[in-house]
Amino acid sequence: MKKISIMACIGALALMASCSPSTKIIGSWSSPEKPAGGFKKILVSGLTSNIVNRQAFEEELTATLNEDGLDAESSLTLIPIGSAKDEAGMAKALDAIRERGFDGILTVALLDQTSETRYVQGTTTYSPMLYGGYYGRYTGYYGYYGAMTYDPGYYTTDKNYYIEVNLYDSKTEALVWSSQSETTNPANLEAFSHTFAGVVVDQMIKDGIIAKPVKK
Repeated sequence: MKKISIMACIGALALMASCSPSTKIIGSWSSPEKPAGGFKKILVSGLTSNIVNRQAFEEELTATLNEDGLDAESSLTLIPIGSAKDEAGMAKALDAIRERGFDGILTVALLDQTSETRYVQGTTTYSPMLYGGYYGRYTGYYGYYGAMTYDPGYYTTDKNYYIEVNLYDSKTEALVWSSQSETTNPANLEAFSHTFAGVVVDQMIKDGIIAKPVKK
């Protein structure tokens, strides 16, 4: 029973590892006309009617940008849901953004969501119990059926989310930076948005869109 329970634990750990969340940038682009010193004040806007998702991503991106010394704010108080659904509403929102001194507008949009089922190959392990176990004596070994154990394979489903982040110059409305990311098997919205924010901001620093934070 002891060996069976150990193998069951190993199988459970393998399943957990296969479903662990990960986020990576799969592509980014920067305009040659981007500001030399990077953007100074950015408004973060989630392009979704889901208030929970919008709040989570806007707050995490804003917090991460703030931690890196950048002035950033969520758009929720400035652009409430439904207020910019037509040209007049968009124009009004843009005026408010400029009046508040934002030089950049960072938008977040879900491009696609997919599910992929894959088979995880089983494994065979060798683990003789020489000390204090069955393996040291023939009768014990024979009765225990040997030290070769097989952990059967299994099917698991990966959930993938593809998100696009664009940064626009608030004065000209020109697109100056864009990235696409892939997140696999997010555990929950909080973990998803937190990890996503860190990856995106790191890419922005790498691409020279915002200044690298100065360590004190």
